[in-house]
Amino acid sequence: MYDLHRLGWNSFQQLCLTIAREILGQTVQSFLDSNDAGRDGAFAGNWTPEAGQDLSGNFVIQCKFSGKPGYLLTMSDMADEIPKVRKLAAEGLCDVYVLMTNAGVSGKQDVHIQSELMGAGAKHVLIYGPTWIEDQIRENTRLRMLVPRLYGLGDLSQILDERAYAQARAVLESLREDMAKVVITDSYRKAVGALDEHGFVLLIGEPAAGKTTIASMLAMAAADKWKSSVLKLADPAKVVEHWNVDEPSQFFWIDDAFGVTQYESDLAHGWNHSLAQVRAMLRKGAKIVMTSRDYIYNRARHDLKESAFPLLSESQVVIDVHDLSDIERQQILYSHLKLGRQPPSFRVKIEDHLEYVAAHPRFIPETARRVADPLFTRELYLSEYHLGQFVEKRELLLLEVIHSLDASSKAALGLIYMRKDNLESPITLTGSEPQALEMLGSTLGECVAALAALNGSLVTHLQAGDEHVWRFKHPTIGDAYAASLTFSPDMLGIFLSGSSTENLISQVTCGNVGVEKAVVIPKSLFPAMCARLLEFTASESYKVQWMSSWGARWALYRFLANRCSKEFLALYLEQDPDIVKRISKPGRSLSVVAEVGLAVRLHGYGLLPDASRKEFVETVSNYAIEGEDMHALDDAGIRSVFTSSEFNQLVESVRTDLVPKLADVRLKVQSSHDPDVSPDEHMQDILESLSTLRKRFGEDENVAKIIEREAGLANAWIAETEPPEPKVSPRTLGTVEPSEKKHGTRSIFDDIADDAN
Repeated sequence: MYDLHRLGWNSFQQLCLTIAREILGQTVQSFLDSNDAGRDGAFAGNWTPEAGQDLSGNFVIQCKFSGKPGYLLTMSDMADEIPKVRKLAAEGLCDVYVLMTNAGVSGKQDVHIQSELMGAGAKHVLIYGPTWIEDQIRENTRLRMLVPRLYGLGDLSQILDERAYAQARAVLESLREDMAKVVITDSYRKAVGALDEHGFVLLIGEPAAGKTTIASMLAMAAADKWKSSVLKLADPAKVVEHWNVDEPSQFFWIDDAFGVTQYESDLAHGWNHSLAQVRAMLRKGAKIVMTSRDYIYNRARHDLKESAFPLLSESQVVIDVHDLSDIERQQILYSHLKLGRQPPSFRVKIEDHLEYVAAHPRFIPETARRVADPLFTRELYLSEYHLGQFVEKRELLLLEVIHSLDASSKAALGLIYMRKDNLESPITLTGSEPQALEMLGSTLGECVAALAALNGSLVTHLQAGDEHVWRFKHPTIGDAYAASLTFSPDMLGIFLSGSSTENLISQVTCGNVGVEKAVVIPKSLFPAMCARLLEFTASESYKVQWMSSWGARWALYRFLANRCSKEFLALYLEQDPDIVKRISKPGRSLSVVAEVGLAVRLHGYGLLPDASRKEFVETVSNYAIEGEDMHALDDAGIRSVFTSSEFNQLVESVRTDLVPKLADVRLKVQSSHDPDVSPDEHMQDILESLSTLRKRFGEDENVAKIIEREAGLANAWIAETEPPEPKVSPRTLGTVEPSEKKHGTRSIFDDIADDAN
């Protein structure tokens, strides 16, 4: 059931000692060392392995690993152990000898080995072979969580609860290959602790730091231990849509929650809009794991309502690849290389250099995957210097790999990039994609063949929801492809003509405005980009016509506000002068509506006419004075559009006109409550408004009293109106102890090429 021979000697010993701790209930002293003097582990005390068998004294644990499937243990494999046992017994350290092995043990050999060990001085001998070890793995969910590689070495349909597996089959099966290579790290232990304490964890780290790996380990553990249905979503706001109030064990995983390679502000705003429901979900037992690249989250923080959802900071685990211990780095490299695509001959040649590679300052988990794939190493000379360059210059080398591909392979990558890393399979070309492929020197048939050849190295084919899609094997490959476009104006022009406008505006900037990983459109292509934007009137994200028009307008305004230089905006305004009128009177929910950001940006560049500026100021001021939207009092961008006297007048008007009637505003909001909306969600906006007023007028004792009174009454109304919630039993994964530290001199890579013999 489990391919234990694929673990490697070190991981197998870790498994055996974990079994001793978790299953046998013993505190084991580890001697993971080639000079272990006959002991991989030891403990002293009393133990009852089965009814009627009471053992006591000093116990010795010895692990015998074989990397050969179906191998049978013989007495010759134990020959070196007999003198060690004799010495341990003479010192009173071997009353009970426990042998654990993944090799088969015949009845005859069992008797022979026991006889020899007892003849050497052991009073009792227990031999546990692969069947017993697999029984312990199968019967203990916590053991599997502590050694998550086991999920990738067995049949998930047999490991997991039938219902949990059926519900999450597509997600979990896509993880299986990578799960066989995972390593428990300190970041994983922190993530388990955060999930247990809060039900929510945000994993942050640099690209390729291992965020997705940790999330996948948590997802697998949840499906296994809690029988959770695992839902992997692309949009953090979608968790509410998929929440089933009658199924408290749901596990939501949102990878790259605020953008895959670049920050996407609509994802952050969607999350903000869902906060009240998310809080209710967590109270009722749902678990949520989110990941984000560090530079993307740093941008998202400006838009996220961290004060309304403190867990974004309180339950945040920052994954720093520089914090990986030497043993963790080596285990990551070992598991990828042992289970990768490299032939045994390559592993023989590189074995002496592996500890150097793992210790390199720029080593990251993605380095291990590339070392294990011949596509990345076919031109690599195996010397310490060249391997050092391979690790040091990982971004440049990935670019070189892409540049060295044939035309159809490059076109296949380009097609995935043009579809924003979500190319539906079977592939149907749309819009101007056929012409783009022709200009790239390929055809659809050749692209399909290229994707099949690249599958597992640069791209991956998986099921996402109800459809099959092609994606980059890792987001860093999309980063590299985007970088390759900057070196070729012709390629950039093809990409511009072949991509849908909706995808294009989330991947490019017009001029360099400091958006990380974006493709910068040069000045020479500004007219072409303007033409594409003027034609963009309908979003494919919505089927209803008015929603489609609204979605296109919202996306366009966001693009112009956040991704365009002054020079481009001036050019665009020449061709669409009426846009200034449309943004001068933004709707309510100022923190979300796209008109606000564009008005602020145009004003900052001196491109917003003063008449339009005054109209904008009047509109947002009226919202605040009427108690409908306080964002103008709190947002630095909006504040920048005001003159000093205008803003002072707004503050005074709010103090004299709004504050005295705050009770009326609150009661009006309460009276409009829809029973289908939770009271917490319904009152979210007014509570945020009161918080804004508190920050602005907190030093005015009389005003502060009014604000606190209304906040208290609002919260009291929520408590009275909120239906009682069922009691939910706490679900925890439990503490994950640190891995055993490496002792002695035996290299983890000692058996990396055993199958070469």
